[in-house]
Amino acid sequence: MIWGIGIDIIEVERVAQKVDKPGFKERVFTEREITYCDTFHLRAERYAARFAAKEAFFKAIGTGWMGAFSFNEVEIVHNPAGKPEIVLHGEIKQFAAKQAFVNIQLSMSHIKETAAAFVIIEK
Repeated sequence: MIWGIGIDIIEVERVAQKVDKPGFKERVFTEREITYCDTFHLRAERYAARFAAKEAFFKAIGTGWMGAFSFNEVEIVHNPAGKPEIVLHGEIKQFAAKQAFVNIQLSMSHIKETAAAFVIIEK
């Protein structure tokens, strides 16, 4: 059963302006995400897509970005086939277990100026 749906669209430039500001990456992204994004020439697009995915996830759980959870508790990784997936850590992982989430689907995309993500949470 679908429990929550979230979507987010962001301008890549907004994220690009923040990525090099002290502390931003560490507050929002995990070490693994930072390492991944920084390996690409167009890294701002990758950061923006992950930012959009995290916002879409928070919208799907109903808190939006101003909720009680930290952005870096939601990690975007790729499975061996390249499909993006969400890995939860800390308090948000406990919340998901308490809510009995059985599946979190993520789709994200980015182009030069825009990044978007869509999340479906199933119980």
